[in-house]
Amino acid sequence: MASDETAGTAVVTGASSGIGAEYAIRLAQRGWDLVLVARRAERLDALAGRLREETGVVVESMVADLARSPDLDRVAKRVAADDVALLVNNAGINGYGPFAEAGPALLTKVIDVNVVAPTVLTRAAVPHMVARGRGAVVNVASLLAFAGALPPGPLPHRAVYGGTKGYMVAFSRTLAAELAGTPVHVQVVCPGLTATEFHLGTGEAPVPGEARVHDEGGMPAADVVTASLSALETGEVVCVPGMSDPEGVTRLTDAELALRNGSGATLAPRYRAAERSHD
Repeated sequence: MASDETAGTAVVTGASSGIGAEYAIRLAQRGWDLVLVARRAERLDALAGRLREETGVVVESMVADLARSPDLDRVAKRVAADDVALLVNNAGINGYGPFAEAGPALLTKVIDVNVVAPTVLTRAAVPHMVARGRGAVVNVASLLAFAGALPPGPLPHRAVYGGTKGYMVAFSRTLAAELAGTPVHVQVVCPGLTATEFHLGTGEAPVPGEARVHDEGGMPAADVVTASLSALETGEVVCVPGMSDPEGVTRLTDAELALRNGSGATLAPRYRAAERSHD
């Protein structure tokens, strides 16, 4: 994925700041032409102009709100084009807040951006990648996908956001297994707290003004992208940029197997005993 001989066009969503902008920078430096997708035209155009000047690659800007069906359809058509060899589904919004207090419209938008859009774009890309014998999809999730039982504080109120990122992990891993044996690779990258502007708003509207970092800090976005691109070259499906022991993913798989062993036809004894106690 890193050499000029294998470069083509990469589509990066959520490219106007943070992790998405870092993917754009790194891929341009590696010789990839780019299609940058985000809501903020001014930031997109500034980044596109900079990358054209510094690297000489072709950079297209697509101003789009992936929660809007017409915009999503327009981006999906571009993703399905013959030149696209890499799709980075990075766009995401958080919708943080207590579930009982969050507005339904915002929560719907979180699902549309974090689940519907990457699913639609991946579906647009994968058949053509398989047919051409080359391609990769990178889905940006979050370690909050694995934090379901932990209460807020210090973690955010995140019921819907965490659910969407859990979907991205399961979707990516399952699709990667489905595409095993083909030349198309799927990765899900799960960063922890990252030094971006992500926590400066809920995502209902773009963060205004110049790019900046939320007060909580975290891992530099450039390091997240370094891990992701390195893992893509080695075939890691689940990339956790800050995890030193890769056996953690193996242990997760083993735990899942233990859970699936409960799919037999016999009811677990504890539930049978509870039923008898009511007789």
